[in-house]
Amino acid sequence: MTNVKFAMNNIAIQAVNTSAMLQNTQVLHDISLQFEAGHWISVVGPNGAGKSTLLKVLAGVLPPVQDGGRVELFGEIMSHIAPRERAKKLAWLGQNEASADDLTVFDVVMLGRLPHQAWLAAPNAADIAAVEQALRSTQAWDWRGRALGQLSGGERQRVLLARALAVQADVLLMDEPLANLDPPHQSDWLALVRQLVADGKTVVSVLHETTMALQADDMLIMAAGKVTHVGKTADVATHRALEHVFENRIAIKPIENMLVSLPKM
Repeated sequence: MTNVKFAMNNIAIQAVNTSAMLQNTQVLHDISLQFEAGHWISVVGPNGAGKSTLLKVLAGVLPPVQDGGRVELFGEIMSHIAPRERAKKLAWLGQNEASADDLTVFDVVMLGRLPHQAWLAAPNAADIAAVEQALRSTQAWDWRGRALGQLSGGERQRVLLARALAVQADVLLMDEPLANLDPPHQSDWLALVRQLVADGKTVVSVLHETTMALQADDMLIMAAGKVTHVGKTADVATHRALEHVFENRIAIKPIENMLVSLPKM
């Protein structure tokens, strides 16, 4: 069993004895882990490591298959929390998220407010304010009247990020949130995540951009459906584990007070 922990103080989300199957193949192997509230945790590893599957299990999108396996959100078993209440506490941004292309950007982001609204109720002032704030934070406010299908891949990604932000959840799980974003908007995303954490939110993000992942508070490294290392991104042990999981084909170097990942020649 892989059993890794962050500090016990104020655990936002944890998995206990968690395994998962996809198409009759086991892709997660008996993982237990804990994420501390108010931290940004980056999840990294090679293709096929099980990173996206882990996030789906943590989000409740994919149930754990092992007897006794469970996910807890602020100490409550995820499957015991009413869906509406769970959706208020945890927001999810997956890969290739679907949404109706004929909806306006504003309406797409308003979908993030559904857990806060009564059945068939019109959006209230708090909902409208939350959507505006989310769209402005992703620099998408100017497109609010456009159809989602009219946007580029990067623009669409920023709108879907805004939808997750509009939930105003305490925990945000993001699977490859930088997909299709150009460097300036990747930088904007980094600033946004740091602000969320400063506000007490917990962010767990799967990232292929290892230099960006090294800016997180903590790093969880995966390979072959297991957690191989977890630690502070500033720790040398984390750097060596990251290099190792990529077969020492990258090197972690400090440059101008910032950690970067460089390919080895």
